[in-house]
Amino acid sequence: MDSPTGRMIRIGKSAIGLIGVDIALNKALAAEMPVNQAVEFIFQAVKAQNYIPPAMVEKYREAIGREYRKLTGQNDDQEQGLAIRILGTGCVSCNGLYTMVIDAMERACIAADIEQIHDPDEISRLGVTITPALMINGRVKIAGIKPTLAQVEAWIREVAPAPSIAPAVSSDHE
Repeated sequence: MDSPTGRMIRIGKSAIGLIGVDIALNKALAAEMPVNQAVEFIFQAVKAQNYIPPAMVEKYREAIGREYRKLTGQNDDQEQGLAIRILGTGCVSCNGLYTMVIDAMERACIAADIEQIHDPDEISRLGVTITPALMINGRVKIAGIKPTLAQVEAWIREVAPAPSIAPAVSSDHE
């Protein structure tokens, strides 16, 4: 019998570890369920093994739907902002990449959600076979080697939303 495993899922502004979600996702995928049916099936499976606060039920359903759509290739890319994932076992190189990403974000004056993924199964599900790896907004930018700070900063700048600049206020009073 499959043993339940945990997976981190972004729910609202937090990354929550859910037990059994992978098994439920895989069963829904194998049955080729439509999104609405899959979300309900996965939600019930997750609810049976995890505490879900009553006020957060809809956010959990949205997050489960987003994960299912990603796995079925129906990703709607409605995630707002910049999402950075650092994939690796937690070794010196992976931790160095994490520090480098923080430095690049500070240099670029850009904020992002940063998630470190250490679970080998999760890393392979994301299509990465060698670490450390850097994923920005769902796209692997580099794997197996550590990039330069300039490279990381450039990648962050190219996908970051353009800052809104307020028009200059004229001090001329005619």
